[in-house]
Amino acid sequence: MKITLEGVPRSTNHIYKFFRSRMYVSAAGKALKRSYQLQAKLQFGNIPLITNPIALEIILYFGDKRRRDIDNYNKILLDSMSGIVYKDDAQIQKLTIIKQYDKKRPRIEIVIHEAAQSSDLH
Repeated sequence: MKITLEGVPRSTNHIYKFFRSRMYVSAAGKALKRSYQLQAKLQFGNIPLITNPIALEIILYFGDKRRRDIDNYNKILLDSMSGIVYKDDAQIQKLTIIKQYDKKRPRIEIVIHEAAQSSDLH
């Protein structure tokens, strides 16, 4: 199963802010999360919530080749799909993140698989 989230991938640095030693989600971060949730609901809406262990492959398509740390992009995605695609992101047993480029159509593709047995995940 695959979900495509349209738009330029945003890093955690653009979503979470700090104020007086406390972290919070910025207004832009909340709007992005709502957008991801709506897109996921439209694509996954009639399919029952996944409750088994899963493996995710996230492909980040950027519009340019600027230097980016791909580990800063998964939190908002995983949080956005909780309760829509899967019950909780604690079900994720394996996570693969791939960086690609598509100048004409930046986006995020999330491929969801049933997770193999834990001994098979090495």
